[in-house]
Amino acid sequence: MKKISCLLLPAALLCSHSYAQRMNIKPAAYPQTQKGNVSDTYFGTEVPDPYRWLENDQAADTKAWVIEQNKVTQGYLQQIPFREAIRKRLETLWNYERYSAPFREGRYTYFYKNDGLQSQAVLYRQTDGGQAEVFLDPNQFSKDGTTSLAGIEFSKDGSLAAYQTSAGGSDWTSVTVLHTQDKTQVGDVLNDVKFSGLAWRGNEGFYYSSYDKPKEGSQLSGLTQHHKLYFHKLGTPQSQDVLIFGGEQTPRRYVGAHLTEDERFLVISAANSTTGNELYIQDLTQPGSQIVNIVDNFDNEHEVVANEGSRLYIHTNLYAPNYRLVTTDVSNPRTGTWKDLIAQNKNVLQVTTAGGKLFAQYLKDATAFVQQYNMNGKLEHTVELPTVGTASGFKAKKEEQELYYTFTSYTYPSTIFKYNIGTGKSEVYKKSGVQFNPELYESKQVFYKSKDGTSIPMIITYKKGTVLNGHNPTLLYGYGGFGVSLTPAFSTSNIILLEQGGIYAVPNLRGGGEYGETWHKAGTKLRKQNVFDDFIAAAEYLISHKYTSKDYLAVAGGSNGGLLVGATITQRPELCKVAFPAVGVLDMLRYNQFTAGAGWAYDYGTAQDGEQMFQYLYHYSPYHALKPAEYPATLVTTADHDDRVVPAHSFKFAARLQEYQKGPAPVLIRIETNAGHGAGRSTAQIIGQETDKWAFMFTNMGVTFGGM
Repeated sequence: MKKISCLLLPAALLCSHSYAQRMNIKPAAYPQTQKGNVSDTYFGTEVPDPYRWLENDQAADTKAWVIEQNKVTQGYLQQIPFREAIRKRLETLWNYERYSAPFREGRYTYFYKNDGLQSQAVLYRQTDGGQAEVFLDPNQFSKDGTTSLAGIEFSKDGSLAAYQTSAGGSDWTSVTVLHTQDKTQVGDVLNDVKFSGLAWRGNEGFYYSSYDKPKEGSQLSGLTQHHKLYFHKLGTPQSQDVLIFGGEQTPRRYVGAHLTEDERFLVISAANSTTGNELYIQDLTQPGSQIVNIVDNFDNEHEVVANEGSRLYIHTNLYAPNYRLVTTDVSNPRTGTWKDLIAQNKNVLQVTTAGGKLFAQYLKDATAFVQQYNMNGKLEHTVELPTVGTASGFKAKKEEQELYYTFTSYTYPSTIFKYNIGTGKSEVYKKSGVQFNPELYESKQVFYKSKDGTSIPMIITYKKGTVLNGHNPTLLYGYGGFGVSLTPAFSTSNIILLEQGGIYAVPNLRGGGEYGETWHKAGTKLRKQNVFDDFIAAAEYLISHKYTSKDYLAVAGGSNGGLLVGATITQRPELCKVAFPAVGVLDMLRYNQFTAGAGWAYDYGTAQDGEQMFQYLYHYSPYHALKPAEYPATLVTTADHDDRVVPAHSFKFAARLQEYQKGPAPVLIRIETNAGHGAGRSTAQIIGQETDKWAFMFTNMGVTFGGM
């Protein structure tokens, strides 16, 4: 990374000044954000909420505020002389053919491919030895490329396909059914589907899930409380779809279903939060059979991954925080009858099936380790992976003799491998075409101590030969919640940082799933501060070991990771130079009032759970924890169609941060239009946001890009 030498500057312009200051890059005056007199009282404590009006994303004054904020943000970014050079470099890096692993449906093999800068990947298919042809091109769904393919499922014989489309990144989707032979549409389009898989029952129809659509004017932010499972019979109107589960009889916030591969059993998972689920099953071969309850509480996670006749294979963390695989018979499937097939061990277990085999995919210090077992639990092969990283995709139909999986790491571009299930041997199927030489870079895993002494793993990636002098621009990325595991994955965007001498660091914080449910619970509710402490300790480690310093450190995270960044800069505003809270959960007192936010209470708790929980949330809630201080340069990012973490979180946080900023660093909010929580964004939208991220970061660290 090229830096402006202090030796070439007047004494008054030392390196402590940012490039923005030296080049007189500064935002225009922030929009005058009106303040209201709204407040709430929790357990005798009055909590002002002066920016409550920004929660109404459909109101004219909110829309006007968004326009003015975007003007200020773009006006600032347009002043950065190397912004366009970054954009062009990213376009060059992105402009290569990208493939998904292929999968078999009926007589065709399907795969996704993006030619390079296409807005959305195209779904292709081919017969054995035949030429590939386009099956579905989402780029034809909209003029600006912001309508995406949100999922597709094929009937067992491959003759029918039901696919979901999302407009502008919304979680609300529509479902269209095609005859795969000639791609003609079957029946009407289903609308207002949300958080749903599609599970075919023969060629008769399919199961799907959705909520009642919120009332007019609140479609993006209205509560979606009760999920319902329906069966749609082909050729009939959606209004005649049959309610299978949910509704007034069994109100649940999340309901999902799938069929076992032999289509004998309908398996239903029901939950009221993002952790823990009930489990139900129905034998579809028995006319009039009832839905039978297997697990009647939400205390643990359970998933039916396969069956052989009446024998069920269940992946569960009941009495096993790192998960185990058990078997039981459908004649008496309750938990007391479960028997271990693959017992819990020190590594977190996930299980898939392919070719009539079980694939045990373990997380070993947040990296992949994969073993193949037969259906009786006998170990057959240990999959030889190319290096330390992440492997995914060990799934195929029972009759298949091969499967395809993808391997990646921070320095290993995503590569597709073909795996022979009989021999246990892998071979490269398709290499990545990205312009990146892994030999020039390295990743190393370190373990550091958090505030309470807990050992936390972190992978640090950089160019070989990097001098650890504290002056390396560094991006520290984290998440720490909902049992989500951050495993090594290649990022085209990060090449911008790495190829010029920067450092990328990812710690595996408590709250994640890297060490099972115990690790997850250690970062929830009244222990959520552990997550922030782990992240802060990661920053301190990088600084104390001279990877970087506070003047060259940026912190980033999205969604729950946006909360992480917001909490970090309100608790330790002096810790870093730049902050990127993306689509963040930033108002912890009201998050459960919007969309499906109430389902996050397992991790967060709510302000209604009692005075102790309220006070805990109030103390760290980023929106409420802000006070007049000198904060790092902050670029808040959100999107106008985010109906998962509503943009009001980011709007209110940015408004108050602009009000309270006492330092010279800019506080900006970048609001993407025709985009949602992240999924389905067009390539142009991704490149645009990544361009602005790096331009903002380098500028505020006093670093230039390339030869500029």
